[in-house]
Amino acid sequence: MKELSRKVFLLIFGIMLLVLLATVIFLNVQSYNREYEGIRRSLNIMDDRGNRFIPDRKPDAEPGDKPEETEPDQKSFENMMIMDQDVYTVELSDGNVVRVLKHGNETQDFDATQAAEEIMESYSQDTLRVDNLYSSDYAFNYSANRIVIVNTGDTSDKLMKLLLITSGVFLVMVGVIYFLSKVITGWITKPARDAFDKQREFIADASHELKTPLAVIMASSDEIKTDEENSKYIENIKFESDRMSKLISGMLDLSKMEDGVTRAEQKEENLSKIVEKAALVFEGMAYENGVMIETDIQEGLTKKCSKEEMEKLVSTLIDNAIKHSYKDTSIQVSLKRVKSKTVLKVVNTGDPIKEGEEEKIFERFYRSDKSRSRSENRYGLGLAIAKSIVQNHNGTIKARSEDGKTIFTVEL
Repeated sequence: MKELSRKVFLLIFGIMLLVLLATVIFLNVQSYNREYEGIRRSLNIMDDRGNRFIPDRKPDAEPGDKPEETEPDQKSFENMMIMDQDVYTVELSDGNVVRVLKHGNETQDFDATQAAEEIMESYSQDTLRVDNLYSSDYAFNYSANRIVIVNTGDTSDKLMKLLLITSGVFLVMVGVIYFLSKVITGWITKPARDAFDKQREFIADASHELKTPLAVIMASSDEIKTDEENSKYIENIKFESDRMSKLISGMLDLSKMEDGVTRAEQKEENLSKIVEKAALVFEGMAYENGVMIETDIQEGLTKKCSKEEMEKLVSTLIDNAIKHSYKDTSIQVSLKRVKSKTVLKVVNTGDPIKEGEEEKIFERFYRSDKSRSRSENRYGLGLAIAKSIVQNHNGTIKARSEDGKTIFTVEL
């Protein structure tokens, strides 16, 4: 249920976050492109205007006289205004600045003459350049006898201000989206959560109710006198009762684990000693199965956890490794600190996990080989319990098979 809620939350949060991010990017890109095109348009307009002769009529001309063509430095060019940008036309002669014409509201802190000298020093003629508007001071169009310069300082400030505002709004909205995602996730998963809780309660209640009659059956079978006729039936009763007892215990354990660990049950425990003790306990069982247990445990590793559940986790993994190992092989149990995580590994040599079942083996009642599992009194609850323990301690558990070895890795 936790995994379902987590996935639903990540899906909702991810979609809403992507939409918000796309909106912020779209606003900034659109604004940038609009300013960029405006600057290029101003550069081209002023250059075209400067390269044409402009008809001008003399004050004393007769109605039938044709207007004279004047140079661009005449009044008609000089009075041209660009309202969107701060534009200058710098007229040149033999590489020197002759005069500067202003086409807009003059900016006191911008020196068009100095900018023109920098351009002539660094660039060749017939160059139109618009640099990054977030950081550049000016854009220009450098031709043979003039340089058209657009002061982009105000544009840079405007774009940067928009970027900061939208970034601030984005950060605020991330918090809002996180809260909304939590609420929506709870609303969507409520039916599944209710059904899951009812199922868990039923399993726990049924298991408790079955324990009493099962205990009576087992006690009664021990008291029945055996003879040649009924010994086989009594053994069958004991065998099946034992199987049912293990199944009930497993169901109760799983129900308990799925309820989670309360903070009151968590204490600072020595994980190194817990793992070492579990490995020692299973050495006898391993020897009977023709398997050796080798340990590589880093000393003094501690973690705030439930000691009972950690013991259950390690025991389950070692027991699983023993039952799936080939004879005359060894099981490696290691516990180490890797960066900020505590990593437990249990490695055995045996039949590999079938491809595609690496996640399924942690499901309740899942058994890869059903006939073999039944004969060995296994019900597919052990690894499900192990996964619940790990999740209750904010960790991850994974399994994989490679090069003839099966590796269970727990990261806490």
